[in-house]
Amino acid sequence: MSGSATPTSDTISPRSQRFRDSVHNIPTPGTEVHRPKRYEPIVLNIYIVGSIALLMICLGIALEIALHISDRSNGFSVPEKNIITFVSTQFLTSFVPTLLVVPLAYFWAVADWMLRWYQPYVTLSEGKAPAARSILLDYHRHWLINISTLTAFSVIFMQPLAGSLFQVQQVSYTTAATATSVRSIGLSPTINQLTSFLAAAGVKLLVYSNLQDPPFVHGAWSAAPFTYYNHSNMCALQAPAGSILNGTLAVNTTAVQTHVNCIKPTSFTTTNLTSSDFVLSATFSPTCNASLSLNPNDGPDQFSVTAASTCAPSYQDLNFQPVFFWYYHLSDNGDALGTAVFCQPSIAIFVVTTSMDLNDGSMGNCTIVEPFEYTNNVTGSPLNGEAFNGVMFDASNNSYIIARTLAINSGVPGAIYHFASQQPDGPQSVFDDPYGFVNATEKIYTQYLSIAAQTIYFLPDNTTISAQLTSDIQGCSTLPAQLLSMLFICIGITSLIVHVLHKRSRRNLWLTSPPGSIAAIVSLTSRSGFGDLLLPYDDVSRMKSNLAGLTFRLDKRTGAIVAEEDFGVVNTSDNTALLGSKGEYNVMVGVDNLSPLSRTSFKDKLEPESP
Repeated sequence: MSGSATPTSDTISPRSQRFRDSVHNIPTPGTEVHRPKRYEPIVLNIYIVGSIALLMICLGIALEIALHISDRSNGFSVPEKNIITFVSTQFLTSFVPTLLVVPLAYFWAVADWMLRWYQPYVTLSEGKAPAARSILLDYHRHWLINISTLTAFSVIFMQPLAGSLFQVQQVSYTTAATATSVRSIGLSPTINQLTSFLAAAGVKLLVYSNLQDPPFVHGAWSAAPFTYYNHSNMCALQAPAGSILNGTLAVNTTAVQTHVNCIKPTSFTTTNLTSSDFVLSATFSPTCNASLSLNPNDGPDQFSVTAASTCAPSYQDLNFQPVFFWYYHLSDNGDALGTAVFCQPSIAIFVVTTSMDLNDGSMGNCTIVEPFEYTNNVTGSPLNGEAFNGVMFDASNNSYIIARTLAINSGVPGAIYHFASQQPDGPQSVFDDPYGFVNATEKIYTQYLSIAAQTIYFLPDNTTISAQLTSDIQGCSTLPAQLLSMLFICIGITSLIVHVLHKRSRRNLWLTSPPGSIAAIVSLTSRSGFGDLLLPYDDVSRMKSNLAGLTFRLDKRTGAIVAEEDFGVVNTSDNTALLGSKGEYNVMVGVDNLSPLSRTSFKDKLEPESP
């Protein structure tokens, strides 16, 4: 035979005839009406798959809705933990979500296995399938199976995400609250006793210890104190501490803003008259100047405060006059340094929004809402909105008041000078800075008057005010929920599409029993004839070699696996048939066309010995 030939009944090889005879010998399973029922695992039932996929899509959407509600309400809070709630919370937040997703993960893993289990038979039902794509089970090359495998692989992430679904983190939460204002604007009736000023003069302790402002004082602001009734621990706190994690309480309240209006002199001179008499002279304007005599033998560091009567002749009361702060320092090289600062305090009253830190009681920044428009004994008579200077007071015959005056006169400038001494290079650097003592005086003097304002300009009160409580609560992390939601939706949609398409590809497949048992496989292949080409100890490569040149399909009449020859081009030079190479046409050759050795091998494999 020298070329291509059209197959005839005479050219059909014994091998092909053996396969045909084997299939025809299979008995008919009965009429079409009584044909055994098609077997399909419940896992691959399209209604079951569709229901599970729809459930996952709904779970994903529900998670997104829950996340939206959580974001709108600043998260879902978790109860504070004691030994009982700790155990119950751990159980509910870790075990239960994981337990819910385990059946879903298992279902899709089994469904993926079923698809891969069925794919060789689906390929056989399409006909003319080579061994590598059918009976040798190399089915991973099918794109639908690859997608199913990736989907089944992705379900393993559902369990750790579900376990982290209620992962506790600190979440900022704001809610409406109620506070009680315990003071309102009003002039203290005990102002002349100077106890308020003496207590505020303890600002030097804040300077010495580098402490923050006391409660309800922040820089130039002094707010009306308020209390917050904490229902979580059933206690009323004026300066709540530690009961609420990183909590702040924002309120609208009245506050006094103090400005000290300090300036440096336009000119300053030091004059050494004698060894015990040193004069400091300062000029602030053509009509505002002053001088101070001191004894340098009293010490290298001296400070004091005096009334600036010449600079404000309209002020008759010493309590409201501007003041001069004086500072003197003898440097290490013997140079006498001095300066003065002029301050004229003033106050303004506003309705402000401010906040209090519930951990340490410190007050935050004040934002002006509107001016305070009510008339009382601070904004009206007798104070008329004037500010006490807090360091100079009218003369008194009371020895206690005189002692308090002396303590205040020395305490406030002493705190300022001590603040300057704490700077790098000590007071020398502050003297060298043209604005050094102006800045130091303005800072400490403002802090002192703001603290004094708490008791000078406020009277006891009891008024309920609205508030906003912001605190860190134990809430749920949103990232695992976001990822789990997307995973649910993606797996549900993808799996539904895969199973719908695979359902269509199985429409010509008719199996009557699960194809996984050895008996089921034998029932499908025992009468197909090609089993004689294989031996129990053949490996995969030998199986591929022995099955080369064959294609496989499922017989529509019996459901058996049928083998058929697929001939390629015949090499006539050595009369060897190259089986398994698909060309544009098939050539059917008989045994007589093969070499004697090949013919003998064919007969040994395909023709059983006579009994």
